[in-house]
Amino acid sequence: MGGIGKTALAVEAAHRARAEGWFPGGTLFVDLRGYDDDPVTADQAVLALLDALGVRDRDLPPTTERQYDAYRALLAERHDRMLLILDNASDPSQYVPLLPGTDRHRVLITSRDRPDALPVRLIDLETLDPGDSVALVARALHDTDERDDRPAREPDALRELTRLCGHLPLALQIAAGMLRRRRHRDIASVVTEIRDAGDTTAALDHGSPGADLYGRSLVLRPVLETSYRRLPPDQARLLRLLCLAPGAEIGTEAVAALADLTTESALSLLENLAATHLVVPVRGGNGTAAAVRWRLHDLVRGFGASVVAGETRLREEGESARERVLDFYWRQARAADDRLRWLPGMEEPERFGKRGQALAWLDGERAGLVAAVEWGREKRYADTVVALAASLGEYLAWRRYFDDWITVAEAAREAARLTGDGMGEAMAWDYLGLALKEAGRIEEAIDAHTQARDLCQAAGDRHREASAWNNLGITLRVADRVEEAIDALTRARDLFHPTGDRHREASAWNNLGTALRMADRVKEAIDAHTRARDLFHPTGDRHREATAWNNLGIALRKAGRMEEAIEAYGKSLQLRRDFEDWYGEGRTLHNLAVSHKGAHRFTEARAAYLQAAEAFTRANAPDRAAQARASAAELPD
Repeated sequence: MGGIGKTALAVEAAHRARAEGWFPGGTLFVDLRGYDDDPVTADQAVLALLDALGVRDRDLPPTTERQYDAYRALLAERHDRMLLILDNASDPSQYVPLLPGTDRHRVLITSRDRPDALPVRLIDLETLDPGDSVALVARALHDTDERDDRPAREPDALRELTRLCGHLPLALQIAAGMLRRRRHRDIASVVTEIRDAGDTTAALDHGSPGADLYGRSLVLRPVLETSYRRLPPDQARLLRLLCLAPGAEIGTEAVAALADLTTESALSLLENLAATHLVVPVRGGNGTAAAVRWRLHDLVRGFGASVVAGETRLREEGESARERVLDFYWRQARAADDRLRWLPGMEEPERFGKRGQALAWLDGERAGLVAAVEWGREKRYADTVVALAASLGEYLAWRRYFDDWITVAEAAREAARLTGDGMGEAMAWDYLGLALKEAGRIEEAIDAHTQARDLCQAAGDRHREASAWNNLGITLRVADRVEEAIDALTRARDLFHPTGDRHREASAWNNLGTALRMADRVKEAIDAHTRARDLFHPTGDRHREATAWNNLGIALRKAGRMEEAIEAYGKSLQLRRDFEDWYGEGRTLHNLAVSHKGAHRFTEARAAYLQAAEAFTRANAPDRAAQARASAAELPD
């Protein structure tokens, strides 16, 4: 990529190689200016090389062909190895004629383009590691003035500055120059200036200190512009649209939707852009076109977005592209959600044949999906965003991505308000309450579910009102407002029953049982969980049936019926393991361990605690895992 530091690395390598004595015949350097408006041709470069080799004036052959002959003859005659650096090449025609006719010498070429058709060794340069970025700027300031202690005083601001620079050496060099010039200002002021500008390239170029050690202007935007201008129209269009895509990475199928292309056409264009280092393919997947993911450098993304914003026609093109990819995300997420919610007897979802496939797709596109929901703050996209958010709740809850869930629910709520969709707003409030509860923000969750309930009541939607009462009851129970929880869950159960929705009625019974147990109404709790289990079973929802078995075990244990409790946990585990519900499995194993401990079966208890720790670790719940391991360690031998 432009600005990655290719020339600096090549020159440094040459100096070190010369110091090691690798090239006693000397080093030749030619800047081919491949990305300037007037690139150096091979015919022009050979004249410069002959001049460096001492062939000039009257000794210079009169024709181009004879000049190349003379150049190769001189290299062939030199027995001491030489290094030839051909810098900044944009096309093989600039350097292929300059390659020595002997393998005695070595050639180092720098370019923004991959010459995949040529049998040359390729070394791709990536941006710097964040720690190296910080060290580069800190060293640049210290080398100028050893009293400059800003990096030590402002480590967080320095890290943020390097992040805004995308860890790109050219951008970091410009930022260091700005800090040198503004030696009496703190680093945070430059960070604020870049953030306020909203375009890192514009902010850096505005404060650019001049030229580098090679005499080249320290400006960033022209570097990106030259790469962009050289692209064929179809590649340039795709790059612009990619800069508008949500999320840091995007899959090939989503790119195809964004650009209104077939997957194969999009893949071909993406591979061409990758050859120019304007996009980066992300390793992983199963090797199919649909599995490949793509990433843009942040500065390329910012540059492309500014290009789109600068022209009405391109802005309209970009808005249409955003609509297409948002619609694609909604359709795919809905299909994945259908698979996650599928139960025996329901129509088989077409898009995802297995639950794992649906989860894999959602995992890959999660960042883009969450970012796309944020578009709902614009009225043009609001309706689709509300629908997309509704398709993500089950997944985000399953994976325990509670922060993302809160973000999605809040964006959906604002989108529904924007369009006057009262029931969409109610749904968003309900989802927000669930996410807030899981994040430990209980009072906010209660308020959210109350808002959802009131909106459903006002609309006369008794079914959704029942769901809101159910979720409100769960949250009141977590807040230890047990009697209020029992009232809310009883309302939910009674509202669900006449609708014939036995699945949600079972859920209300299950939650009511837990609240009754907390109120020491243990016999009623056992009856409620048994009713929930028996209702879940014919629906085919084995996962929620597993939860009912687990909760029944807790109630049985509290009633002193220890062997029955252990049997109930065993039933729960058998069902949970089919779903890879690691967190739920961890909870049941923990409960099983407590029951074994109560029965003085310490060996079995220790094994269950350790298995629970493993399950919690897989569920990304390290605190629960640590607690389980500690409980195992406390057991007597």
